[in-house]
Amino acid sequence: MKRTVYNHVRAVATLAIAAYDETTNGTTVDRQLSGASGTNEWYGSVMLLVHSGTVTDGSHAVKLQESSNGTDWTDVAAGRRQGSLPTIAASDDNKLYEVGYTGTARYVRAVSTVTGSPATGGIYGATILLGFPTKLPVSRT
Repeated sequence: MKRTVYNHVRAVATLAIAAYDETTNGTTVDRQLSGASGTNEWYGSVMLLVHSGTVTDGSHAVKLQESSNGTDWTDVAAGRRQGSLPTIAASDDNKLYEVGYTGTARYVRAVSTVTGSPATGGIYGATILLGFPTKLPVSRT
């Protein structure tokens, strides 16, 4: 097996690339995914990637949330984050933001909070990168 990011990291969308003009909860990402053989793979590392497109108006604060059960959510405390959570505005077109997560909760998601009464909002998306799996190479099924 080659030592590549493809074999060691799994990407899962949490906020689909879309035009956002209101607060939106991202899709839940489970750090324990089923592998090809039916066994569960645990990912020991999480990173949030936020990629902005064109933002015409409003302020779009993206935060990371965690949950032990996938139902009850809390904002990730600063002590369990690496890097800064972005607030995207019209001057932030085509930027990429990276935020690490050092917590241990099983579930994570991104949340976009939109303020400023935007008429058209902004286009962006968020992806969770899962790394340090218990089994290599990672399953793509």
